[in-house]
Amino acid sequence: MDTEAMRSFVRAAELGQLQRAADELGVTQQAVSKRIAALERELGTRLFTRTARGVEPTLDGQAFLPHARSVVAGADRAVAAIRPGSRALRIDVLGLRSAQAVVLHDYWRSHPGIELDVVTLRVEDPRLAVDAVRAGDVDASFRSVTDLSALPPEVRQVPAFDSPLELLVGPRHPLAGARTLTPARLHGYRIWIPGITPRSEWARFYAELGAAFDLHIDPAGPNFGTEVLLDALADSADVATLVGARDRYVWPASHDLRRIPIAGPALVYPLSLLVPGTHAHPGLRPVLDHLAGLAPPPEPAWRPSWAPHAR
Repeated sequence: MDTEAMRSFVRAAELGQLQRAADELGVTQQAVSKRIAALERELGTRLFTRTARGVEPTLDGQAFLPHARSVVAGADRAVAAIRPGSRALRIDVLGLRSAQAVVLHDYWRSHPGIELDVVTLRVEDPRLAVDAVRAGDVDASFRSVTDLSALPPEVRQVPAFDSPLELLVGPRHPLAGARTLTPARLHGYRIWIPGITPRSEWARFYAELGAAFDLHIDPAGPNFGTEVLLDALADSADVATLVGARDRYVWPASHDLRRIPIAGPALVYPLSLLVPGTHAHPGLRPVLDHLAGLAPPPEPAWRPSWAPHAR
């Protein structure tokens, strides 16, 4: 059933005149008349009678009116749910326990009433995230394209915030008792980051990190998820991993895992946002302002080569 025909019927019934309904809808009176006539044929009944002042709904028209209003309102809500500028701001994060999601949650809590839709694109290649931003599927994506010359003109990359890394180990690991660690102290230990995807930004990050400090970054094995990794750390005396300082992880108390800050220098993962080059969602600017106000990581800090102010 044609929702625009029902919209024409609803406005004509509410305004009492076909011409006034046409003026409001931005069409001709003839178009409104044709829409309503087609609707009457589909329903097999008359919806209006003509009066000296205009039109009035018939008894069937009166019965149909509240249902038609509901259909029109539902169609409007459906369109608003996906139209940039009217729907909620939609931002892609790498995971709902990631630092990105944590920071967005803090923003949402400090701005009651805003409409924010946090999603996770099931893509590893940042070029696919670029395509999603360009197509308008998301309004922004927490991904980094390490070669900025590969960005199309419709998409730009802006710094979001720096995420310092921490070492996560089980209670039997030799470094478990440390309050803080330097990158040099990590030399010789297995740092397990399972499932690093080729061509992803984090693949390049860990390759540069390992080369810079001669670290043993082990990507072996499929990634069975955070819970399996945490279980492995709890049971191991020699396996560690790296996590972001703002990443949110939960594990059983019996695991007794330790998060140890790294400094001298801090190891910083630079997070960026892919955003439209023009016609960005109006809710994006306040989010960027919030990110700009986050506390910077401690200095000195090491960053990969593509990061602003890399060291």
